[in-house]
Amino acid sequence: MGEDDALRAIVEGVEAEVGESFFRSLVRHLSSALEVKYAFVSELVENGTHFRTRAVWADGQLAKNFLIPLAGTPCEAVLLGEPRFYTDRLQERFPADRGLVDWRAESYCGVPLLDGSGATAGHLAIIHDEPMVDGPRGMAIMRIFAARAQAEIERARIEAALRESETRLVRIIDSALDAIVTFDDTLRVELVNDAAERVFGRDAQAMLGQSLTPLLTEPLERALHASIRELTAGPRSASYLWTPAGLRARRADGSEFPLEATLSGVEVGGRRLFTLILRDLEARRQAEETMRRLATHNEYLEEEIKSVYNFDEIVGQSPAMAGVLQQVALVGPTDASVMILGETGTGKELIARALHSASRRRERPLIKVNCAALPAGLVESELFGHERGAFTGAAQRRIGRFELADAGTIFLDEIGDLPPDVQVKLLRVLQERELERVGGSTTIRVDVRVIAATNRVLADAVADGTFREDLYYRLNVFPIRLPPLRERPGDVALLTHYFVARYAAKMGRRITHVPAELTARLEAYPWPGNVRELENVIERAVILTDGPALEVRADVLPAMNVAPAASVGAEGGRPLEDVEREHVLAVLGKTGWRIEGPSGAARVLGMHPNTLRSRMKRLGIRREG
Repeated sequence: MGEDDALRAIVEGVEAEVGESFFRSLVRHLSSALEVKYAFVSELVENGTHFRTRAVWADGQLAKNFLIPLAGTPCEAVLLGEPRFYTDRLQERFPADRGLVDWRAESYCGVPLLDGSGATAGHLAIIHDEPMVDGPRGMAIMRIFAARAQAEIERARIEAALRESETRLVRIIDSALDAIVTFDDTLRVELVNDAAERVFGRDAQAMLGQSLTPLLTEPLERALHASIRELTAGPRSASYLWTPAGLRARRADGSEFPLEATLSGVEVGGRRLFTLILRDLEARRQAEETMRRLATHNEYLEEEIKSVYNFDEIVGQSPAMAGVLQQVALVGPTDASVMILGETGTGKELIARALHSASRRRERPLIKVNCAALPAGLVESELFGHERGAFTGAAQRRIGRFELADAGTIFLDEIGDLPPDVQVKLLRVLQERELERVGGSTTIRVDVRVIAATNRVLADAVADGTFREDLYYRLNVFPIRLPPLRERPGDVALLTHYFVARYAAKMGRRITHVPAELTARLEAYPWPGNVRELENVIERAVILTDGPALEVRADVLPAMNVAPAASVGAEGGRPLEDVEREHVLAVLGKTGWRIEGPSGAARVLGMHPNTLRSRMKRLGIRREG
């Protein structure tokens, strides 16, 4: 089966699957498409000493999942973050792994699966009882579907967070049930529910047989007696009554609260009993506010689920991007404000996501706000919220983005377009960690990390008075400049292959390579729209390409009619090992050849220090002198 046919078979087999059925379908179609006997996907467990399979395809059928220690297995290096391919003699290479004997294993190929923070979470592997001669093809296909498996893992994580949030929402609704108290015409309590215990702050059992009077204000007691008389006035009396507005009840501690209630009467065993169904208006207001907040969080989580397959990985091996990733690794775990600077299309939101994922706030929301896209009159309301009736059209209270981001991160894109009056309030939030909703007087405390981004030169805006100097210094604690694509030599080719693989698989195109002359043209173009422009060009080119070689026609990007660069080889680029060696050397140079630690090269490259040492040995990298 050809590479394109294999890709199409796997894509079609797993396209509609999610959750555990996705992993079962993936290993089945992977085994069939690559013509191997065994395929499985796993996750790391027990502090990284073992791995447990999530789906196993063994000799034509699904097999039971298993848990084994990774030491001494061919999977050990993969689960430390390094892809592995063994063409033959697998049992001789790993004599301690008795499972290989049971499978009569001869060859192996495995790639790691990474979580949202870039750490190894598991792996995807295939095993065959004969030598695998076409390893590069299998490795390439597995890398593509490892990315899809990573997306499924991330989707499942976000979906679990959504379920947890919805569970909290249900619990709030259940806990806000009305209090029910049944009593006779002397107000002696006959029955009381758990909600009444919470509302009145008194043990339910202690209320039985006692008078309700201590829990009533005088106006409420008079209203109850009047309603009792009305309910018992005659055969055609009302079956239930609303209590008058503005009444208050009393808790066991003496505090009072506003209420709304209904009173109904029934005759039981010749006795007239009355049931008061009472609602604490203050508690209801607080519960409704919490439910609105959770419902809004759910909307954000649902948006994350929908967008997880569109999440762009950070692709690039140029020294400029290595420097950016090193800065992200350094500042990510802190709570410092970060200013991301760069031209349009350089990936500022992607870096904001990476910063949030590297922080201690990663389990809380990342709330995104495009300051340039909000109408001038609604910016303040969007950021800080508003009270009901604060302005025309404010029919109900609205929770602002800063409140939604409490204990999490807020990403303020295009911060330079923020109106001056809103800049003042934003400065207060950064300095005092508190805000007030529009039209409100209550001070609300918030704990939010701020990441801002702009494609403008804010120092010039400060100089001409359109941006506050004190706010600029508050936001610009740790600036990160994203280089434009024209300053990232070598990354154009990497990004091109990445986008071709993505869109070809998505659209079912048979595109196997990028011609050398096209790579030279793409690298010679200045890309004023940066990575976003390159992605759009490649997506359109994939749609228009008929054959196996990618074509970028003149009508797709006319300005690309530039002189081609020097030939870069028959396959359109240098050997991958040379590119990898240069990238590792560049990162080691920037970290002073430090491998371990928060600022070490292993942290910047997103791999285990032992894995980096092994890779340096393979690439022949040694520190001279």
